[in-house]
Amino acid sequence: MAQFFKNKPRNSKKTSPKMTMEIRQLDHLGAGVAHHQGKVVFVPGALTSEKVELQLVEQKKKFAKGKLLNVIEESDERIKPECPHFNHCGGCDLQHLKIENQRKHKVESLKQIFSKLTGIEPEIVSIIEGEDKHYRRRAKLATYFDTNKKQLIVGFRQLASHEIESIKTCMVIAPKLSILIEPLSLVLNQLKGVRTIGHVELIAGENAIFVVIRTPKAIGESDKSLLKNFAASHNVILQLQHDNEIEQLFGEKKQPIYKVNDTALAFNPGNFVQVNGDINQKMVAQAIDWLKPNSSDRVLDLFCGMGNFSLPLAKLCDKVVGIEGVDAAVEQAKQNARTNHIENAEFYECDLTSDITEKAWYGKVDKLLLDPARAGAYEALQKVRKMNPERIVYVSCDPASLSRDSKLLIDDGYELQKLSMIDMFPQTHHIEAMALFTRES
Repeated sequence: MAQFFKNKPRNSKKTSPKMTMEIRQLDHLGAGVAHHQGKVVFVPGALTSEKVELQLVEQKKKFAKGKLLNVIEESDERIKPECPHFNHCGGCDLQHLKIENQRKHKVESLKQIFSKLTGIEPEIVSIIEGEDKHYRRRAKLATYFDTNKKQLIVGFRQLASHEIESIKTCMVIAPKLSILIEPLSLVLNQLKGVRTIGHVELIAGENAIFVVIRTPKAIGESDKSLLKNFAASHNVILQLQHDNEIEQLFGEKKQPIYKVNDTALAFNPGNFVQVNGDINQKMVAQAIDWLKPNSSDRVLDLFCGMGNFSLPLAKLCDKVVGIEGVDAAVEQAKQNARTNHIENAEFYECDLTSDITEKAWYGKVDKLLLDPARAGAYEALQKVRKMNPERIVYVSCDPASLSRDSKLLIDDGYELQKLSMIDMFPQTHHIEAMALFTRES
């Protein structure tokens, strides 16, 4: 058999000489966009209208990625990031942009993505916003044992890397959590079993502060004693997590809770909850306002989690049916309903990408709320739209999947009535949104 040999392709990540470019705009991920030799060049850290010095670090057929070396002419929108870890930590990638311009950029990005995928030029009727610092009531810290330094590094993953940036404080975490990072790191490094420590979860519940330490291997009694002393001195509940089991090490055995108005919602460490409590309150309030539930309505809540929208809604309508793919979340939602003495909310576990038409809960509904993960709800909407809800509120953490799914609803006869940008994560490029669809019954 004849063999044909080809030259090896050039290394697409080979760095180029230094060059100067002008940034024309930001993409939806917050990177600067320039053009060079017919290619689009994405430059993280650069801002619109800036002249920058960069090197090309990755080249593809139609685009390239540049590493920002120097800002020659600064934008009026640029500010000095407050966080000393900004250039390394992979978290707050828009700290160099004024907060009002961050939100303006997110609004324009949402409009552009929605218009491109639906053909509709939307109007953003509201922006849900709050404090741009100290807003996270929960944080997961990564750890790595540096064998050269003989030290456990505690912090967040660096930008586009598996390396961990060691931190002592964080400006977007609630202060009562941020002040724990440095002393916790110190005590962890005193443990004999320091090499076995996994990630650390910090939770500011309304009932207590929780520190949950992942320990794949059991730790000794002397190590537990050190951790108990830390917990006592900082007045926190401390738990160790082994696989799916929780070992209560110090403090009262209870779940963290947060409240939406007068509804208390309990959850377990590791469960999904909205980390920005203030924005979550405003988001739930707007969703209810847009949905307009009344005492005779049957409301369906898809991807309901442990009842974040379902339980506040149940107090305003005849019945709420919550559907969730994670069985543990369904059980937690049921428990939260009992705790809040809510009897008109039912919860079911279901894979919403499967055929749901034979499910007992499938049938006519008056109102629909859905809050899916980043992948969206395309498969579920194929079936649920046939339930003919008169109003649909779609809460989204990904503008692209929201826009794709919106096209499905619009093609099915629904009209986009309202679109809102939700700034759940200030200082980052992440965009959340809420859309209202209606049609005549």
